[in-house]
Amino acid sequence: MSDSITHLRGLVEAVSDAVGAVTDPELRRPLGELGMIRDVVIAEGVAAVGLLLTIAGCPMARRIEQEVHDAAAAVPGVTGVKVDVGVMTDEQRAALTARLRGGRAPAQSPFTADSLTRVIAVTSGKGGVGKSTVTANLAVAFAARGLRVGLIDADVHGFSIPGLLGLLDAEGHALRPTRVDELVLPPVAHGVKTVSIGMFLRPGAEDAPVSWRGPMLHRTLEQFLGEVFFGDLDVLLIDMPPGTGDAAISIGHLLPHAEVLVVTTPQPAAAGVAVRTGLLARTLGQQVIGVVETMSPTVLADGSAFEPFGSGGGHAVALRLSDGAETVPAIASIPFSTALRAGGDSGLPVVVDRPGDPAAVAFAELAGSLVVKARGLSGLRLPVSPR
Repeated sequence: MSDSITHLRGLVEAVSDAVGAVTDPELRRPLGELGMIRDVVIAEGVAAVGLLLTIAGCPMARRIEQEVHDAAAAVPGVTGVKVDVGVMTDEQRAALTARLRGGRAPAQSPFTADSLTRVIAVTSGKGGVGKSTVTANLAVAFAARGLRVGLIDADVHGFSIPGLLGLLDAEGHALRPTRVDELVLPPVAHGVKTVSIGMFLRPGAEDAPVSWRGPMLHRTLEQFLGEVFFGDLDVLLIDMPPGTGDAAISIGHLLPHAEVLVVTTPQPAAAGVAVRTGLLARTLGQQVIGVVETMSPTVLADGSAFEPFGSGGGHAVALRLSDGAETVPAIASIPFSTALRAGGDSGLPVVVDRPGDPAAVAFAELAGSLVVKARGLSGLRLPVSPR
């Protein structure tokens, strides 16, 4: 009898460990750590697993239930599995959100100067230069290197990140994030956790103008930083609106420690305007770490150069942003690419769809050069104390 009880306890423990190790696809943490496994009972080889979803109507419910079922079924000695799906109580959900916040007050941004997350804002002087395309592909290139990546589409008036990353439903509307009380769980595409104002608009209203002025913009950006649960990130990319308006100033005040990439095309008109965004960032205390030139010359099949916008704009911007105290490099040139354009239209970034394309290679090299320049620990207060 004692051997039977010991065997049963061992089997319950093995099943509990297996189902507890299943990762929530939105929170990216084990179900056991999140308190989502209510109990495990085994009778005559059949494992009954109590599963608690964070909210009723959880969009990932079927996937989580199936993965829990498969994990339990794979344990030696289990002859059958039943998954009893329930929903957390208000108290359980409150405990979960408090655990996820790690002691932070609600709406308080985790991306402080003491955070180990590197924050990179991607800016441009004018629209239409490929800033969002750079942000999306760079984010995916970072994720392909194994980094934990988040992306905030701060271009509230001209958001395009959901489409560029394929975060759209069957009707072409931006996917809506899941909410757990006041926490927003960002959708994930190609390993990148993403939030955009387009995800909160009424379906079918995406073409309506977002006519917000400074205070509303500032509040929205605060919510993106404080109420969206990105988890532990290695890098957070911010797709900035073009120019030097309210949103750029708000991000400067909210994230004065952010690093800045300036995007420009080769033509002098775009290059001249791009300089202003770099200078604004510097006045707000941010560091300009490089200039990315898009629509750069490319070599055609016959060996001739195709450069409809000329060349040299990126180097010109870098030179004008450099001074005696700080040298700003022209860090990347993204050549003209049909595959890059097609990927933006289809929601499949070129770094995923056509990794051998010259533009994809340029993005991969850009990600590599920035990883080498990873933010160090010097001057940061780490969450440890001497004993």
